[in-house]
Amino acid sequence: MLLWFLGAVLGAVWYVFRDPRFDVRLLAVGALLPELDALAGGARVLHSLAFSLVLLTAVMAATVGRRPVRRRWLGLPIGTMLHLVVDGAWTNARVFGWPLGGWSFDDARLPALARGWWNLPLELAGLALLVWFWRAAELGDAAHRKDFVRTGRLYERLAGAGRRS
Repeated sequence: MLLWFLGAVLGAVWYVFRDPRFDVRLLAVGALLPELDALAGGARVLHSLAFSLVLLTAVMAATVGRRPVRRRWLGLPIGTMLHLVVDGAWTNARVFGWPLGGWSFDDARLPALARGWWNLPLELAGLALLVWFWRAAELGDAAHRKDFVRTGRLYERLAGAGRRS
């Protein structure tokens, strides 16, 4: 379950912010970061709202007076928060609200594993979104890809594509 998280989070941020200067590199890391809970055997701290809020607070505190740095690093907590939304993590109140309901996670399964076969259509939707971003941002062109890797700006080329639809 990687394509769904990447495609849905990239799409949500584009739809909401419409900021052509948004650096999506750390957004993509944040969109995938909570899945590292799999290493702990299930949904744990990374699937809690508390983790995303602490991460947001840390980014805000560490970047006081440094707007360009803040702009780049805000993608990380935005990505983790949107992961919780598109993963349906909020459906397990014990994990999502941790530690308010206690310190135990009660062997909670990762939401992606609990969904079963529903992951297939979600992954296909994520793939479709990623293909659309690839084409709309003209990442088939080596110069555009190099610029994207250097700046993290995926949405610059989409500014015109979003207005046409």
